[in-house]
Formats: sequence, C-alpha cells, structure tokens
Amino acid sequence: MPTKPRLATRSFGDSPHIRQYAASDFRAVRRTWRLAGLHLSPSDSQRELERARERDPDLFLVAEEGRRIVGVVLGRFDGRRGWVNHLAVDPKAQSHGIGSALMTELEQRFRDKGCPKLNLHVVATNQQVCAFYEKLGCSKRDLVFMDKWL
Repeated sequence: MPTKPRLATRSFGDSPHIRQYAASDFRAVRRTWRLAGLHLSPSDSQRELERARERDPDLFLVAEEGRRIVGVVLGRFDGRRGWVNHLAVDPKAQSHGIGSALMTELEQRFRDKGCPKLNLHVVATNQQVCAFYEKLGCSKRDLVFMDKWL
C-alpha cells in the first residue's frame, strides 16, 4: 500500500535544494533543457508543462543552487509505471551529483506511490547518457519506440 506523499521540498546536504516545479519556473526550466541539449517539442510548451504539473506535482522536480535552477526532471506515473522525462542538468553544474540526486528523489517518490518499475527513453543522438543511467541501475532494452502527434 502506498505511503503518504513526500514533502514538496528536500535538501541533500551540500547538494542543491530539490523542490517541486512551480509555474514561475517555466523559463528557467526551458533554459536548462536547452543548455543541456534536449530536443524540445510542442509538448514542452508552458500550457503542456502546467498540465503535467497539475497531474503529478510531486514528480516534476527542480534542483536549485541559491535561486538558480541547475537541474530538472519531469516524472510521470500512469498508475502502473513511472516515467522519467527530460532529466537535465546545466552543463556548468554537471558531474556534481545533481542528476543522481534528482533521480534518487524521483525514485523514492515513485516508491511512495507504489510504483514497481520506472521507464525512460534515450534518443539515439544522446547515447553517452546511457552510462549515467546504468550506474543508477537502469538496463538497456531493445525496443522500437513509435509515436504519433495528435
């Protein structure tokens, strides 16, 4: 049975402060995604991110150093599986454990919801990130991903 929801914010010692995304974070989050080289699509509009925040507010997380957003992850839970979308860390702040801290917090929040498994996609042009996810215990699977814009 799922436990009670986690607090909206959390700090990790000397690591950045991790908190839930707020609507006022939109520009900083988009900037972080662009700096990290993520491909942004129409589903990353302000309207769509607000819909994501409304559905899973406790799974849409940002990492801050001071008042500056340096990392972000958009988690989703479909009731069966957890999904990790758009994990990104500002290149100037990479290799300092921010991505790992975001994933650790997101994984715990998935566990708290009773989620037994998480899934994520890595685009072919970003294969170097696979080593990061493998260190966190993720495994590669040979799948064909298909989509359709509605």
